[in-house]
Amino acid sequence: MPHDSLVLLGIADAAIDLVVGRVSASSAQSSLKVDTKSSRTDMVTDMDRWTEKTIVDSITAARPGDGFLGEEGTSRESTTGVTWVIDPIDGTTNFVYDLPGYSISVAARVDDAIVAGVVHDPVRDERFRATLGGGATCNHASIQVSGAQDLATSLVATGFSYDSDRRFAQAEVLTRVLPLVGDIRRFGGAALDLCSLACGRVDAYYERGLAPWDMAAGALIATEAGATVAANSVGNGALIGASPGIFDSIAALLDRAGAHTA
Repeated sequence: MPHDSLVLLGIADAAIDLVVGRVSASSAQSSLKVDTKSSRTDMVTDMDRWTEKTIVDSITAARPGDGFLGEEGTSRESTTGVTWVIDPIDGTTNFVYDLPGYSISVAARVDDAIVAGVVHDPVRDERFRATLGGGATCNHASIQVSGAQDLATSLVATGFSYDSDRRFAQAEVLTRVLPLVGDIRRFGGAALDLCSLACGRVDAYYERGLAPWDMAAGALIATEAGATVAANSVGNGALIGASPGIFDSIAALLDRAGAHTA
């Protein structure tokens, strides 16, 4: 079965089209069934599970031999070389509280490389898309990073763990980072943080403790928009992404601040 990245991108688009309306309509509903996973603050809803199943069913109908890795537990080995990495609602806390910052993220991985990725923001009705080597777009318009050159005036996004001990360490790192950058933003979902980097809304983004589905599509989109991205999706889940002119500076700052242990 061919692995044309544009074909895979279209399959991801079609799957997201099936769920985005219901996800948008559900965000403000008080009837959502909310459970917790790794901690009391790590929430999951019935909409997360429904969205993942619907996306998986849609992709399976188009490509029955493909594999899956989904946040809500979908796991299947691939017989085609293609594995879909899915975060049905990235930023569930924001979704539950009816806040912006959540998204639907779908990426196609061929062997060890992400070759296509789609992130849809239901609140702003923005769809970020990228293929490996094909550039990145938002609602079909080309996007690129900010071109920032000075870390001291740069806007930096970050996120925090659901684990209380790691959160404490991340807060300590933040006290060392904040005085040396323009300002900090915490939006709520890694996928949209990376897309914000991609379109120049922030100049850099860092976080530790991310899962593969948190970063798969967003990291490709940011990279294809010109960002420098260093990520470890199978170890400590650490990621630094930035406009190239400040990447070395923020990586060095985070190293001095002890972010490698936070």
